[in-house]
Amino acid sequence: MTREQAARHVPVMLSRIVDLLEPALIEPGSVYVDCTLGLGGHAEAILTRCPNARLIGIDRDPQARELAAERLAPFGDRVTIAAAVYDEIADVLADAGTPKVQAILADLGLSSLQIDRTERGFAYSVDAPLDMRMDLAEPLTAAEVVNTYSVPDLQRILSRYGEERFAPRVARAIVAARETELFTNSGRLVQVIADAIPMAARKTGGHPAKRTFQALRIEVNRELAALEGMLPDAVAALAVGGRFAVLAYHSLEDRAVKQVFRVGSEDRAPRDLPVVPAGYGPELTLLTRGAEKPTPAEIDENPRAASARLRVAQRIEER
Repeated sequence: MTREQAARHVPVMLSRIVDLLEPALIEPGSVYVDCTLGLGGHAEAILTRCPNARLIGIDRDPQARELAAERLAPFGDRVTIAAAVYDEIADVLADAGTPKVQAILADLGLSSLQIDRTERGFAYSVDAPLDMRMDLAEPLTAAEVVNTYSVPDLQRILSRYGEERFAPRVARAIVAARETELFTNSGRLVQVIADAIPMAARKTGGHPAKRTFQALRIEVNRELAALEGMLPDAVAALAVGGRFAVLAYHSLEDRAVKQVFRVGSEDRAPRDLPVVPAGYGPELTLLTRGAEKPTPAEIDENPRAASARLRVAQRIEER
C-alpha cells in the first residue's frame, strides 16, 4: 500500500468518533491516545479538528507505523508513535511522561493495510502464505497453529474465538488433511474447511472459512488476551472528563468492552445504603446508548464497516 492509497482510506465511523472525542481535547496540552494507529486516519482527523491536542499512537505493525508516520508528518512534534501492543498502554504512557490522558481510541480487528496486503495471509478470499501475524517479529504463525495443534486445541480456539458451531468437524478435517501434506497456503485450508461444513450450512452465515480464519488470527496475535489487558488500563489512564472510544467488529470483542463499561458505570456501594458514599459512585458514564452502528450510507461506501460496533464512555470519578 502506498502513502497515497493510505491517505485515501476512510476510517470507520470517522465523523462520529471525532465528534464524541473532541470535547475532551479542547484544552492546551490535552493528549489523545490511538491504541491501534493503523494508517493514521482517525489520528489525522482528530489532530486537525483539535489543534491543542497531541497524539500518542500505538501499533505493533511496523508497516502501519511507517505509513502513519508519513501521513502525520505535517503535525510535527504533536505526534509520538510507539511500537507496542495496546495492552502495553500503561508502559507507553509512563515512557511518554503522560500517565493521565484526555481521550483514547481503540479500533479493534484488522486494519485495511493488513487486509489489502494479501501476502500476510489474513484474507480467505486470496491464496497466500498462512502467516496472519500483525507483528512479523513474533514467532507464531497461522501455519504453525494448523500444522501442530491437536484436535482438542484446534476445536477449542475455533469454538471460542471463531464461534464456529462445526468446530469439531473442522478441527478433525484439518488434522486429517495435514497428515497427507502440511498446510503452507490459505487456499488449501479454505477448501478443507468448506468441505468439513455441511452443505446446507454453507448457504448462510457468509463464507464458510470466515469463522476459522477469525479464530486463527485471534490465536496468532493473542487479540482477546491483549484486549482484556488493555481495557482496564485504558480506563485507569483517563483523566476525569476523559473519553474512551472502542470500535469492535465481532461479538467477543464487543462483549468484553460492554462488560468493562457496564461495571465502570455502576456504583460500588452496598445496595441497602440510602446514599452512595463519596468514592463509591460510578467512575464512568456511557456516551453511547448500547453499541452504535455505522449508517447505511457509510456501509455502502465502505462494506468493511458493516460489522463495526462503537461504544464510548467518559471518566467522571477516580477510583
